[in-house]
Amino acid sequence: MIRVKFLAFAAAVSTLASCSSSWGWYVVNPSTTSGLNNLKFLVGGLYYTIALSLTAIAISITVGLVIALPGLASHRALRNINRLYVELVRAVPILVLILWVYYGMPQMTGLSITVFWAGVIALALSDSAFEAEIFRAGIQSIDKGQYEAAHSISLGYVDTMRFVILPQAVRRILPALGNQLVYMLKMSSLVSVIGMQELTRKANELVVTEYRPLEIYTILVLEYLVLILAVSAGVRWLEKRMQSDQSK
Repeated sequence: MIRVKFLAFAAAVSTLASCSSSWGWYVVNPSTTSGLNNLKFLVGGLYYTIALSLTAIAISITVGLVIALPGLASHRALRNINRLYVELVRAVPILVLILWVYYGMPQMTGLSITVFWAGVIALALSDSAFEAEIFRAGIQSIDKGQYEAAHSISLGYVDTMRFVILPQAVRRILPALGNQLVYMLKMSSLVSVIGMQELTRKANELVVTEYRPLEIYTILVLEYLVLILAVSAGVRWLEKRMQSDQSK
């Protein structure tokens, strides 16, 4: 599936390159040496975009689950901790959070931080509040009879969550988790402001040298389009797979 989409991407690039000569599609024409080198340069940011997004989403899912559990507690103080975290984190724009983590955190902690990990921390922190709400809603959607059944066979809270509640909740929230991964891929472009060499940063650097923003940013749009369509297809396949396993 991914290979098909990237072949479609290459075909789209070739089509654009054959457009009117008054435009500068030659800068991304794969039939010329310079155009091919420019395309390789642009695609070179794909690794960091994917690595940044996957690392951040893995951390945000873990943190989100930890934050979601107090929101389900009967104790009011624990629920308030969940609500305070979610509301505070969601109130901060993600671009502001990226800048604060990269420039402010080293001054607070005295530790140096790389561009990659600054981006991961900011994206994961921002997304964890949304993940917490997704997990809370998913867990609350499970029938109370499931808890009673687990209690009847002497399962503790941790085992009940691990073996009974979370597997069912994950099946229900998988589309929402997939949406968050797509969101993370798109928001990773903001990390370019602190120098991360991902897709958007690569495109910005090429625009500075080639002075062809329309053509280069069009390729950038196609890159994100192909990447996100591939991820969306993968999420749908996983969702169908989990549904088929459940029906067996």
